Amino acid sequence: MKIAVTDNEKIVVKEVEDLVLEGRKGAVVKVIGCGLCGSDIVKFVHKSVKDGTVLGHEIVAKIIEINSDTKFKTGDVIVTSHHIPCAECVYCRHGNVSMCEHFKSTNIRPGGFSEYVYLSEEHLQNVAHRKPDNLTDIEASFYEPLGCIVRAVKRANLMNGDKALVVGLGSIGILSAQALKAGGYDVTGCDLLKERCEFLKSFGIQACDVRELPETYKADCIFMTSGADKAVDTALKYVRNGGKILVFSSTPHDETSYPNNEIYYRELTVLGSYSPSPEDLRTSLSLLKDGKVRVNGISTEYKLDDIQKAFDDTMSNKIMKAYIKL
Repeated sequence: MKIAVTDNEKIVVKEVEDLVLEGRKGAVVKVIGCGLCGSDIVKFVHKSVKDGTVLGHEIVAKIIEINSDTKFKTGDVIVTSHHIPCAECVYCRHGNVSMCEHFKSTNIRPGGFSEYVYLSEEHLQNVAHRKPDNLTDIEASFYEPLGCIVRAVKRANLMNGDKALVVGLGSIGILSAQALKAGGYDVTGCDLLKERCEFLKSFGIQACDVRELPETYKADCIFMTSGADKAVDTALKYVRNGGKILVFSSTPHDETSYPNNEIYYRELTVLGSYSPSPEDLRTSLSLLKDGKVRVNGISTEYKLDDIQKAFDDTMSNKIMKAYIKL
């Protein structure tokens, strides 16, 4: 089977032996396609994974071999996430599932940019679902990233009718704005790229060039989905006193920080959000199935053999998001 692996400063495709179940509980699935996540790019650029790692986790796949007590069967087309919380530790009990040690240790094997993947019985029981018939494969690949956003919206704990500003209109920003709108909040998106503002407007959500936001504009919560250094300044400028800044991005420089006095004197709440719970994922799939969050036009399709170009085009902002078709 083909896999794409990290190799110094490249992503290379190579052939390895096919996966087989060999009596294990779980399933072997044929990957139909896998979305390229921003976290994959961060790991690749900052070399935070070992060479030979298969990245990718936003998969849509067909079950080809299964040994499971679940209702899944051979031939089912499914979506799945890659991590499973234990539901018992201090992190899980406090709602911080992505801090759970079991959550961090579980994964799909070898990774989504592979022709075949092994899913454990635990994956099948907790985070896998049959693909809804009304969703295309590309649309269904947003199941996991949208689940992350569902969690972020929950963590923000907004009141009905609150005003939210999404800073950065990449794929995560576009999804965040729609999820916030679906929750009944007053949403505005902003970006430096005019075409991304226009794209968000096509979903019926107001958007503008960040440089055109009125000085008097203030939001109850800023969703910082851009990792640019200046996004911090934008967040501080447009959050109201007593408001919140929800960080859903990593910044390129570790020294980037929030001025302590701004947080202290303005009584700001700054919080992060990372990965979803099984419940968040179920909500995500419902939002996609019911059309409350639409993802058409976000992804550009690439073949596995062209995965390096998919990384390059995403990093240079030629495209918003890549979908690797296997």
